[in-house]
Amino acid sequence: MTRSDASPDSATVHAWTALGGDPALLGNVAYRAVSGGLPARLPVAELARATVGVCSLAAAELGARRSGGAVPAVRVDEGAVATAFVSERHLRIDGRKPTNFAPLSGFWRAADGWVRTHANYPHHRARLLTALGLSGDSGPDELAAALAARPARAIQEIVYAGGGLAVAVAEPGESEIPLAGLPLSESRRIGEGAPRLLSEALLPASGVRVLDLTRVIAGPVATRTLALLGADVLRIDSPGLPEDPDAHADTGFGKRSAALDLGAPEDRRTFETLLADADVVVTGYRPGTLDRFGLAPDALLERHPGLIVAQLCAWGWSGPWAMRRGFDSLVQAATGIAAIEAHAGADAEGHPGVLPAQALDHGTGYLLAAGVLRALTERQEVGGGRHLRFSLAGTASWLLHGIAPVSRGDGPAHDPAPWLAETASDLGTLRYARSPIGSPDGPLDWARASGRLGADAPRWL
Repeated sequence: MTRSDASPDSATVHAWTALGGDPALLGNVAYRAVSGGLPARLPVAELARATVGVCSLAAAELGARRSGGAVPAVRVDEGAVATAFVSERHLRIDGRKPTNFAPLSGFWRAADGWVRTHANYPHHRARLLTALGLSGDSGPDELAAALAARPARAIQEIVYAGGGLAVAVAEPGESEIPLAGLPLSESRRIGEGAPRLLSEALLPASGVRVLDLTRVIAGPVATRTLALLGADVLRIDSPGLPEDPDAHADTGFGKRSAALDLGAPEDRRTFETLLADADVVVTGYRPGTLDRFGLAPDALLERHPGLIVAQLCAWGWSGPWAMRRGFDSLVQAATGIAAIEAHAGADAEGHPGVLPAQALDHGTGYLLAAGVLRALTERQEVGGGRHLRFSLAGTASWLLHGIAPVSRGDGPAHDPAPWLAETASDLGTLRYARSPIGSPDGPLDWARASGRLGADAPRWL
């Protein structure tokens, strides 16, 4: 079933409006419905298809502006969306299924409720155990006992003070995060200048150079999408900061990956050379983390007028939680989503629930990519630089308070098989989820498979 109503659904309208898009283009997005793709109490399927829909429309808009033609219609398949939103679960590396959560990551009983921990990275695991007075070789049983003896909010503050990650599971409407004031997208134009024209090309982002300073899921999903659309995306990581190789295998499609220590003079000079020729910089670190390297947005745009700087964080850009580390699972817990998604009656202890996907990560990733594409279109027309900001908490607020469920009719049952593919890579044979981006020219796929983290030369193609 294809939805091509004259009045687009409210989630698509809201997301496109938040990105500054022309309302007249909303009729160019249509959806092919499926049933059972992302089942949840909250309108996750509506969020997912809207974020992919506006990203697809932004890509079509940029391509049309480059060619001088009309913006074409795009159709987004909800089956592709549902498959891509759990791409990390579909990933296989030579048949091996990655582990998405470590044993000490999850929900745990506290003395007065529940807490959610995140300990996938070794340094986060070590900090969690140290903050709680546990030995480094402690397992789930020892952690459960230590948490059960303390109040949830006390655990949250003790662990965060120690550099670890844990949040108290909030009841609906009782979040410590001021969700009502969080925007879905922020954009400001900085500086003047002639339009920076991009010539006509086969793909909307061809010739665009993107420095990718992001990690884990949301930011890498955004830059993976820009790579799909033709951008030359170069991911830069610090040699001393570990990354989950399986996460990179999932989100590294289309990109190259290099390691640079921005504190080392030679590596810093290499980075500045890359920066001088970049069109876009995408960062996924806590507010202010990169400022000491001269990478604050205003500083970047003063040195490089016309640059597009897109930032992503977990908890929003102001308030007491802005500087805290965060992941999708923690934002779900702290904003009340986990309590809403609890399966009533299925667990006598009232175990919190989860969304059917890490939808805050994936959804924010597609929104960020759409924001970059729209900024490229605006720069094509009026010049100047752009500063964009997104947050997982902003997307959570939209899911909780800003999306109305949509009646989809009798679409076919969701089957991920048509949206899975295999390819050879330096990592082995990868089975992966294809991109859900709707294109006027049919399905797109990445020009290169994921490679090894840090294995590429730090240079533009």
